[in-house]
Amino acid sequence: MNEFMRIGDICDILNGYAFKSSKYVADGIRVIRITNVQKGFVEDTNPQYYPVSEQREIEKYMLCEGDLLMSLTGNVGRVGLLSAEMLPAALNQRVACIRIRNPAVIYKPFLFHLLNSDYFENKCILASQGVAQKNMSTEWLKEYPIPSFSMDKQMEIASIFDKIDDLIARRKEQVRNMDQAVKSRFIELFGNYDLTHPQESWAPIKEVGTVVGGATPKTDHDEYWGGSYRWITPAELDADSGYIYDSVRKLTKAGVESCSLQEMPVGTVILSSRAPIGKVAIAGNTFYCNQGFKNIICKEGITPRYLYTVLLLNVEYLNSLGRGATFKEISKGIVESIRIPVPSMELQEQFAAFVEQTDKSKYYSSLSFRYCQAAANTYRQEWMTCRTSDF
Repeated sequence: MNEFMRIGDICDILNGYAFKSSKYVADGIRVIRITNVQKGFVEDTNPQYYPVSEQREIEKYMLCEGDLLMSLTGNVGRVGLLSAEMLPAALNQRVACIRIRNPAVIYKPFLFHLLNSDYFENKCILASQGVAQKNMSTEWLKEYPIPSFSMDKQMEIASIFDKIDDLIARRKEQVRNMDQAVKSRFIELFGNYDLTHPQESWAPIKEVGTVVGGATPKTDHDEYWGGSYRWITPAELDADSGYIYDSVRKLTKAGVESCSLQEMPVGTVILSSRAPIGKVAIAGNTFYCNQGFKNIICKEGITPRYLYTVLLLNVEYLNSLGRGATFKEISKGIVESIRIPVPSMELQEQFAAFVEQTDKSKYYSSLSFRYCQAAANTYRQEWMTCRTSDF
């Protein structure tokens, strides 16, 4: 049986600093917040900066290229690698920095690939405290065991994962190219609609569709959960999901009735209205949803694929409509009032036919992509559980 080493024995685990948002400036030291840490990478959306003049005060929280960063609150267990392009940067509270002490003992890509796994993320979730919001401890992280291999073996394992990740990236690029072809065809047929400057001839969404929301049944009532009624949350949608056919959680009939939920028929255009705004999909099955949506059931005269693409091309505009101090949200009234152009059904159906052909090619690329992801997760778990199955 393989030996193992604890993360705390081979890495320094750093906690972040509670930066004062009142001191944020237009440019300076980038503050890496928990929202920046995604699964496998650190994203640069909505950057916030701290004054360079304050660097001496926050020196112990300054980050280095290649630091492994991990979310400790909410979506716990996400691990990303900090790139040089994001420096200078500092660590915000509730984000952990995992910094290798001795590169001769642990190969950074090897450690990154093991931690960037569904298996490790699920371990973090199980070890976290809190119901409404998960919180995990860096003390638990320090004790977490990593299989101990020779440096040659670590490099060999990391190389395998690098090849799988490269294949996944190429499949993602194929899907993105197909999506771009759909957007180009849309613009060719209908023009580049900018909803920020509506025209009088355009129709408000309430005239072409019925806007419906959702709710969450009480989670402490077991009789509401585990049935056969699909119930989705915004977290289940990607930035460009296309059709969605299933849900992570399902309700019983009692759960549906407890909130008087309205069923969304096949073809409903699903639109997230908060956390975040602007995720769009089309219901491939009947669904119910939580309160994070303002979905649109299309009436005669408009096709789901056309409406879906209009909204997808205007995500920034949708976000600009958000209201609220704690978090932004768009209301049912706001969605109903959005004016969109409504071309002839002939053109809409022509566009739908093109998309149908593209979707067939996209399906096989997406299938390959999902297979590669599943294989990567399986391999990561196999290596991780060399000695951690009883941790």
